Amino acid sequence: MALKELDTTNFDELVLKADKPVLVDFWAAWCGPCRMVRPILEKLAGEMTSVTFYGLNVDLVGTIARKYKITNIPTMMLFRNGEIVETIVGAQPKDKIVTAIAKHLA
Repeated sequence: MALKELDTTNFDELVLKADKPVLVDFWAAWCGPCRMVRPILEKLAGEMTSVTFYGLNVDLVGTIARKYKITNIPTMMLFRNGEIVETIVGAQPKDKIVTAIAKHLA
């Protein structure tokens, strides 16, 4: 399942005001590790229906990336009730991503 992309017009509504947890993948097209993580997140988006998955291209939406102090990519942030509850930095295997997300689901 391809991830929908966030921008300044939809970030607040889709992430901060979401009624279920949201994982945002901060990425860039030129980033090799980002390209490694994306298929994992796309697979998880189809498997973990209690979480919504989005991408945010840091080159196109730098204002939001700066707001959240993204200095390394890929960085994945899990938001719940508008707050960051988990941050995963760097390319990680599927099981580590699942474990990081699952501990916030209840």
